Order: sequence, then C-alpha cells, then structure tokens
Amino acid sequence: MGRLKEIVIDCDVPSRVAGFWAEALDGYAVLPYDDDEIARLAALGLTPETDPVVMVEGPGTRLCFHLRKGERPARNRVHLDIAADDREREVARLLSLGATFVRETADYTVLNDPEGNNFCVTSD
Repeated sequence: MGRLKEIVIDCDVPSRVAGFWAEALDGYAVLPYDDDEIARLAALGLTPETDPVVMVEGPGTRLCFHLRKGERPARNRVHLDIAADDREREVARLLSLGATFVRETADYTVLNDPEGNNFCVTSD
C-alpha cells in the first residue's frame, strides 16, 4: 500500500511560492542547499532562486514546489487547508506575507498564495 510522500504544487516561480509556504506554516522551512546542490544547479545555469523544484519540510508532510510551464488551468490542482486557533489573526498574518483575500464563510476563509493558488484558513 502506498503512503503520502509529499504534496506537489505547480508554480511559475517555485522559490517564491515555497518561501511563502515556509513562512506560512509553523515549523516548516525551505530545504537548505548544500555546496554540491548549488554546484549541480550552477552547471545547469540555475540558482536556488531559479531551481525548478524547491522542497519545504516540517513536522508534517513534505511540500514540493515544481515549475509548471504553459497555461494556468482554471482551478489549481492542489488545495491546502490551514487550521488556526485564531482564524482572523492568522488571515491577517498570511495577508501580510503576500496572500490575497478571496472570500469568507462562517467556517473558513479562502485566500490565494502569491501565484493565485487557493487555500483555506479554518478554525482549529
């Protein structure tokens, strides 16, 4: 039986969206680049900022931000929910990080990350 390895999110600029989610989620961080990985990227004409695959790790499932080329589909293919003790405060924090407001219901608030991918903030 399979197990969840990571959640993959298609992005135009993986480093930008990975940085957003690393700041948005408690205990998560962009996986550091060691000298070998920086050299491998350089040989391809890339840097950590232009890396087509950026990993974010934390206490839960690993997140993979992957370069996606071409037209953006009408709906994003991945949707994350964030649980918060104080939904209003968490929404304000995420907006300050670059999220944008979409809509709100009694149970959750829908936001977009910096590239327009929907996610929800729910009460814990």
